[in-house]
Amino acid sequence: QIELVESGGGLVQAGGSLRLSCVAPGGTFEKAAMGWFRQAPGKEREFVAATKWTGGGRDYADSVLGRFTISRDNAKNTVYLQMNSLKFQDTAGYYCAARLYGNSHLNIAETYDYWGQGTQVTVSS
Repeated sequence: QIELVESGGGLVQAGGSLRLSCVAPGGTFEKAAMGWFRQAPGKEREFVAATKWTGGGRDYADSVLGRFTISRDNAKNTVYLQMNSLKFQDTAGYYCAARLYGNSHLNIAETYDYWGQGTQVTVSS
């Protein structure tokens, strides 16, 4: 069983930055595709960003492209989401997810095997 632990959420003014972290147990993490999703009250969970476990490929939602950056440090079993130029519309619970096999359709939540408990990001306008 893989347990993912997110941190780094908080309250920030519009235009500000936050960096989220997600720590996963070692071993399987190195071969897992990792993703970030978010869910605002009353809305469905949506894809934010993902990083493949091979080749360094990354995918982003159009709404965050150019503002958010996903990265991973396999030595620390950690994946990061650097969020810059935050907007009020970015307010949501942010969830880290791990997928053990495959690198396709990383924007689909149902393809992931494990999830964290989430960390809240609130952007004041």
